Amino acid sequence: MPDTTLTVRDEDKSLVIAAGDVRIAQYVYQPDAPDAESPKPYIHPIRSLSGAPMSVYRPHDHRWHKGLQMTWAHLSGQNFWGGPTFSVERDYHWEDNLGHINHIAFTEVSSDGMRVMAEESLHWVSAPGEHWITEQRRQVFHGVDTTRGIWALDFTTKLRNVRGAPLSFGSPTTHGRPMAGYAGYFWRGPRSWTGGTIIGADGLGGEEMMGTEARWLAMVGQHDEIDGGGTVLAIAGHSSASVPIKWFVRREAFAVISPSPSFDEEIALADGDTLELAHRYVFIDHMCDRAELDELGAEFAL
Repeated sequence: MPDTTLTVRDEDKSLVIAAGDVRIAQYVYQPDAPDAESPKPYIHPIRSLSGAPMSVYRPHDHRWHKGLQMTWAHLSGQNFWGGPTFSVERDYHWEDNLGHINHIAFTEVSSDGMRVMAEESLHWVSAPGEHWITEQRRQVFHGVDTTRGIWALDFTTKLRNVRGAPLSFGSPTTHGRPMAGYAGYFWRGPRSWTGGTIIGADGLGGEEMMGTEARWLAMVGQHDEIDGGGTVLAIAGHSSASVPIKWFVRREAFAVISPSPSFDEEIALADGDTLELAHRYVFIDHMCDRAELDELGAEFAL
């Protein structure tokens, strides 16, 4: 039996998570990124248990896409996503509104061999330097199963408004661009996964999943260089807001998945209030069909 012990070590301003000898994830908590990319922590590279790539970093079309990251494009006029901001009047255009998300400290980093847990405090800071949000983030790496080629990541966060005024969480869709409701926890897949297969819960699938509510959604793609492919299964999870989580997903011109908390409806967060989110991603070392994903969707439900 291969060694599947989950370990974590701090390496050059990042946490490296390994299952045995395979580095399955690297959480970069203090990135070296230009302001144009709205610096924030991210996970890249992400790898399957066999070491196959399952994320991409700074693709030429969107340099601010970095593996898997927590972000927001429209937040009370500030852009914590990176890149240009959308408006109906000016389309995508550059503004002096690019905020950043700063790692403050880890409150716990631990491993018991079966799981790795990282808890941290972060500050969301606007372009003028104002502290708007205090975030408490928890990431748990777990569920290693070499027989099925699976590992899982649980992401939970509490976003407390400390601005001294209400905050409005939106998306390009809430600002007038149809079917562009990206917000929140966002995964960008390898370039070779472009054109992959989208499979969703309850018999749903394909590009019609964009903007829908579903318990889970998966992207199935093929690898370059090495044979075979893989699957990323995302569980929508929960939001403390009354606004439902809807899927932002694309297979063209690149593969992305995001359980968007504010796809087409803004979330209003009063000063002092907290927005809580919980999502789960499952990384699978083969190309799953619907039958297998139906079972995994039930098994990994939140």
